[in-house]
Amino acid sequence: MSFFPGKDPRAGDAYACEAIAHVVVPRTVDLGDGFSVRRALPSARSRMVGPFIFFDHFGPAEFRAGTGLDVRPHPHIGLATVTYLFDGEIMHRDSLGTELAIKPGEVNWMTAGRGIVHSERTDTDLRASGSPIHGLQMWVALPQAKEEMDAGFAHHDTSEFPMIRDNGKSVRVVVGSLYGATSPVPTVHETMFGDVTLQAGSSLPVDAGHEERALYVIDGTIDIAGDKFEPGRLLVFKPGDRITVTAVTAAHFVIVGGAPMDGPRHIWWNFVSSRKDRIEQAKAEWKAGHFGKVPGDEIEFIPLPEQ
Repeated sequence: MSFFPGKDPRAGDAYACEAIAHVVVPRTVDLGDGFSVRRALPSARSRMVGPFIFFDHFGPAEFRAGTGLDVRPHPHIGLATVTYLFDGEIMHRDSLGTELAIKPGEVNWMTAGRGIVHSERTDTDLRASGSPIHGLQMWVALPQAKEEMDAGFAHHDTSEFPMIRDNGKSVRVVVGSLYGATSPVPTVHETMFGDVTLQAGSSLPVDAGHEERALYVIDGTIDIAGDKFEPGRLLVFKPGDRITVTAVTAAHFVIVGGAPMDGPRHIWWNFVSSRKDRIEQAKAEWKAGHFGKVPGDEIEFIPLPEQ
């Protein structure tokens, strides 16, 4: 899912904490009816954090009765998409024949590899009554040796993820390993994603076990070494530094990262690759109708952007 043509977010927020390399202020687009999307990656100063090459935060919003999300069928190559909801529900369909709703706390992990097509919509019943929507969509780049792997789709229920609770802290280990717990989501590159809530006054150490790390504030105010950060900021940390996050108010944030990717990646529309010619090939194939169809959603599609 790519809600809008991406211009780079900008660096912002002065800070003094030496553990923070920089702060990314997402570009925000209002898509109507109060539904906004904030894009934190890629940015001018951080093209990737670990394998994460794309980071969108959408909502919170409330769709009125008769309206909903309608991301028409569109293609991907060279990446895996990670959809994670805090509220609401999205119906996923893809060219593998998958048809499955995702709900809060669950994970849809779709591997594009050499190519896949999918759509994301509000289902009929929810569209009739109106529904909330709030969540993240992230893309992780695939290692060069896996960029042309077979497409795949995996869904993981909320109950599958380890939860760590202690003294005002709650951490759901969504992908990879954190605080001695490991997610069941299989990956092909060292990847880390944790969903964290802190009560006001509680603190959480973020160690240097993963070389590249970033924190995105969903709600509340946090403090790092005396600097305070509000919602809608991506804090990119320097490698090797251990930091502590303290909740000034009740706070909700996610931690993402992992090992550096094996070389730069090109990103154009919904395509990611280590090779520009591969992206040109994908563009030509989509324009010519050579990607697969999405069963149950065969009529509409998003045309190749003219840019």
